Amino acid sequence: MLRTAILVDGAFYRKRAFHFYGDVSPDKRAKELSDYCRRHIVEERKYNSYLYRVFYYDCPPSTKRVFHPLLKRTVNLKNTPDYTWALKFFEELKHQRKFALRLGRLAEEQAVYNLKPDSTKKLLDGRISVNELTENDFFLSIRQKGVDMRIACDISSLAFKKQVDRIILISGDSDFVPAAKQARREGVDFILDPMRMAIKDDLFEHIDGVRTKVPKQLTTQSD
Repeated sequence: MLRTAILVDGAFYRKRAFHFYGDVSPDKRAKELSDYCRRHIVEERKYNSYLYRVFYYDCPPSTKRVFHPLLKRTVNLKNTPDYTWALKFFEELKHQRKFALRLGRLAEEQAVYNLKPDSTKKLLDGRISVNELTENDFFLSIRQKGVDMRIACDISSLAFKKQVDRIILISGDSDFVPAAKQARREGVDFILDPMRMAIKDDLFEHIDGVRTKVPKQLTTQSD
């Protein structure tokens, strides 16, 4: 029996899932994630793969008030649709079989609304003017704290305690290289699922393979 733990970088998954599968309700996104993870197991039954647990890492939504430069007023993030969606999504994940939530926190003191890179380029190129900017041209920039540390600690713990034979990490971040190296030294098969996003070369050197369950037909030109 090949015991497999799946670790999900939540912010990464939600962004990629939105890109591939669109904007859906919290319950559908939770079920979608559960099905996505289980495809890693079901489609590899020939290796006698068995799901140990899915660990999901993310941060609770912010309740901070942030000034919006376009609206010229303070926005209470607790009253936004994103806040309500995230709370419902986390609740739905708790009801998914073999899911464990690992929540960090947001660096709310650094939260700020910024122009999207594409909108900034259009503005500088003269394709749009300041008067033509809309709320869709802005995004909330807010960093996560404690998420990467929890992922790295769980990778080390799973490896040292011999709880699993394989770890599948759904992420595109190379910050987990030290933890991946450590797990491999303990005999754990370490697989990365970057959901068809390009990854850095140094990541290939310290993993045992790249595998994704995003269908090829969903890949777009922007990838």
